[in-house]
Amino acid sequence: MSAPKTSLSTASPPPSSPHRLPSDPSLIRPNGAANKVPPHTEALTIKVTDSLDGAVPGILHLPSSYDHNSTPTGGKDGKTPPPPQRTAAILLSGAGGGLVGPSSIYLGMATKLASLRQGIPTLRLDYRYPARNKYCVADVLAAMSHLENKYTISRFVLVGWSFGGAPVFTVGGSDRRVVGCATVASQTADTEGIRTLPPTPVLLLHGLKDRTLHYSCSRSLYERYGAGRGERELKLFEGDDHALTGHAVGAEERLCRFVMKCAGVKEEDGERELVEGKLLDGKDRVRLMEKGGDLDGLENVE
Repeated sequence: MSAPKTSLSTASPPPSSPHRLPSDPSLIRPNGAANKVPPHTEALTIKVTDSLDGAVPGILHLPSSYDHNSTPTGGKDGKTPPPPQRTAAILLSGAGGGLVGPSSIYLGMATKLASLRQGIPTLRLDYRYPARNKYCVADVLAAMSHLENKYTISRFVLVGWSFGGAPVFTVGGSDRRVVGCATVASQTADTEGIRTLPPTPVLLLHGLKDRTLHYSCSRSLYERYGAGRGERELKLFEGDDHALTGHAVGAEERLCRFVMKCAGVKEEDGERELVEGKLLDGKDRVRLMEKGGDLDGLENVE
């Protein structure tokens, strides 16, 4: 029996041209959200300054009531904490890049979080050069700076799938603007930042039948975070795969509640149905992953 994989990263040189954002309306908002108040969505191209420069694409979901001109100090006395909308979620896909995440969970999450009364801006971020952590970290930092400069957002919850755990923990372990980190089926390579993440909370999800990255990866990350240093949670899904296709709705809800808690947003009357709701049919989830580029490269549903 072959040893379980722990990494989908690549050391090969970046391709000559960066990843491009697919243009398809079905990747913007799930059909099941038609009866909700749709958040504003905006396709972004964020400038990145590093050895390769360029720009990283993404789709930003903004609450319909979001105040672009609010000041970053929060209360008028300059002492009270920022309002909940000061926190944004950034959702990162795997080794192939992409926009919708495992089982298209990111598409549902972004719609739900931005549709709350205390809506949370949510950015589904692609990569310029997927599976290359150095450049993906630069993409995330550029996105954080963009949101901070344009929308006065100063706190971030990072969520990553598979390879996406590498930039999540690299940034989360070194940047104090990060107030929460969550992963689905994360690799362990390039994740040393989890050791310096505490006391920032962490949520780790993994399927016990994952054949792409063994669930021992998430168990190892849980141990590296350490006991008694902060809030950590490991949830293993019986019989499920790399994309959590068997528990997509439950995983989506769990991730939404984690982001809400980190952002200081409480569920208001009537919002339970939104948070727990099923916005996508099971048959559409993998199809959208293919259209969104989430199954490119070494990524796999299994």
